[in-house]
Amino acid sequence: MRETLKNSSAIRKMFIEGQKLAEKVGAENVFDFSLGNPVAPVPQAFTDALMDVIRSEDSLALHGYMNNAGYPEVRKAVADSLNRRFDLGLTGENIVMTVGAAGAINIVLRAILDIGDQVVAFRPYFGEYRNYVANWRGEIVEVAPRLPSFQPDLEDFGRKVGPRTKAVIINNPVNPSGVAYSAETLTSIAGILKEKQKEYGHEIYLISDEPYRELAYDGVDIPYVTKFYANTFVAYSFSKTLSIPGERIGYLVISPEMEQWQEMANAISVSNRICGYVNAPSLLQKAVARCLDEKCDVAFYDNNRKLLWGGLTELGFECVKPEGTFYLFVKSPEPDEQAFVARAKAHNLILVAGSTFAMPGYVRIAYCVSPDTIRRSLPRFRELAAEYGLNG
Repeated sequence: MRETLKNSSAIRKMFIEGQKLAEKVGAENVFDFSLGNPVAPVPQAFTDALMDVIRSEDSLALHGYMNNAGYPEVRKAVADSLNRRFDLGLTGENIVMTVGAAGAINIVLRAILDIGDQVVAFRPYFGEYRNYVANWRGEIVEVAPRLPSFQPDLEDFGRKVGPRTKAVIINNPVNPSGVAYSAETLTSIAGILKEKQKEYGHEIYLISDEPYRELAYDGVDIPYVTKFYANTFVAYSFSKTLSIPGERIGYLVISPEMEQWQEMANAISVSNRICGYVNAPSLLQKAVARCLDEKCDVAFYDNNRKLLWGGLTELGFECVKPEGTFYLFVKSPEPDEQAFVARAKAHNLILVAGSTFAMPGYVRIAYCVSPDTIRRSLPRFRELAAEYGLNG
């Protein structure tokens, strides 16, 4: 833990920096783009569902234990919803209700990793993956991106999948770059994994982390990964869809095409218990089961995306246009992005260094803020651009 503390979340660190700065200069004068905390309103349907569950269910039963995998009727509702949307052929037995997507990923890793196994991740990636893999004494292996598109370098991927590879984690759409992996890309990833499974004679699992699935723009399609590769898990969170990150509720999909998937489902369920989650929160399971067709306000984030991306690129900053999420991944005007983050802070702009995401030389900007915050920040970004002589 001492080692972990040394490398604790830079995202949270910058969030705290922003709070301290706000105390000095006033919150209205600080432009905090650090934390991916949704600001679109919580759908009224979710609040209504919570209240209705509380009023209509027996309180002792509602707040009691259930199967470690979750309520059977909730798991069936999730499976039925996914089948309607993506034509998948799931049953409730393919679903485990989880403490968010983070909980889902951890119980998968607990179930599949032996000490020294490797997990491949595509740079840039959510930095907590390193900690999740380390929790179970695994080793993370990084794959380079193709620049400037930030699509995965599939040749490098083929080289990095080796005899100790047990899993690959993808994030679609990607935090922090906002890029989406197409059906063509997923087909290529699956093809490489199928070849490597044959070569090494053991399963290699694909874990798709999808909390931003509903946040896709310009008609971009986010394909469902179980259609491409049998040994697939999909981790999902309602945090962004319903703007409820603090409630920690999500689910895991175990592909019915996976060999011995029932045994895997049992292992995942036991992992839920022995990792200390025991089960996903009972009230929230019941509530989200009634909100499976609710969506976040994508238009709200899309307007922010256009406003910030357009403003920054006009000022001369380099940034791939995000296809999903609510993040921009901007190239630092100097090689040391930590220095760039410090100079941005001098203009009351709170950004997150790309090294947090295994991608030095870039910064992440979370545009899950009010449109007014973005508009008022642009003169500060203009001042920052001028310091670097950008063409704004």
